Amino acid sequence: MSGVQREYMDRLFCFIFGSEEHKDWTLSLYNAVNGTSYENPDDIQITTLTEVVYMGMHNDVAFLITDEINMFEQQSTFNPNMPLRLMQYTSNIYKKLITFWQKNKYGKTLIRLPVPKLVVFYNGTKDEPDERILSLSDAFAEEKRDDADITVRVRMININTGKSPDIVSACKPLVEYTWLVGRVRDCEKTMELDTAVDIALDEMPESFLIKTYLEANRLEVKKMLLTEYNEAKTMEMFKEEGREEGQSRLSALIARLISQGRISDIEKVVSDSAFRDRMYEEFSKS
Repeated sequence: MSGVQREYMDRLFCFIFGSEEHKDWTLSLYNAVNGTSYENPDDIQITTLTEVVYMGMHNDVAFLITDEINMFEQQSTFNPNMPLRLMQYTSNIYKKLITFWQKNKYGKTLIRLPVPKLVVFYNGTKDEPDERILSLSDAFAEEKRDDADITVRVRMININTGKSPDIVSACKPLVEYTWLVGRVRDCEKTMELDTAVDIALDEMPESFLIKTYLEANRLEVKKMLLTEYNEAKTMEMFKEEGREEGQSRLSALIARLISQGRISDIEKVVSDSAFRDRMYEEFSKS
């Protein structure tokens, strides 16, 4: 598959593991996470949720296998609100399933639902353990947590180089994805991000399963990486601006740049305040 046309900007993780063309990679990831050995990729029904927003963007890989609904999401910045987000996303999938099954949630018959399994793959720069559990109850007042009627747990797996070796090594496409992310990060230390991405893509070993797929969609893959790597910088800027008005304005500006395909300008907006002001002025006139 080449020249893929999409109306939204995937994260690279979702582009690789949420592809109908490569369900075998999705199944390999599932087996690595769960210690299983399923062999038929056609048993997977992929439902990918998308949201066309740069900040808070979610591109999740959700799929059904046996009696479970699995939600996989990749995060390059630590987000303690993942239980809340994944609870909302899972609710959306349940809604779709009930409609597809033509079930009546107001009826007298109990609707059997697949068990939710929520996993976040973390590859940010903040030091995190190989695994940790994020709980919705962490968001409640401490003295009220035991009284909560809703419990949501998210398994966060650190897939940075050297982390979670048993899981990462059990899925070859995950090993390759981790290598690519790490190589971009290493190159970025001594060169511009745009150049770092090109070098990392060029240096991918020929033996990589994902190489042909990524090369066939190189331009889009490059945009994904540039957008994702700028996300962390933008998050830091949000903290610096410290005002809801400033956050909303910057988020809207970045969304406009993405819609126009001006990916290279996003990095300038994040790092150059003078350029950012010029962009604000440009779009205020349009």
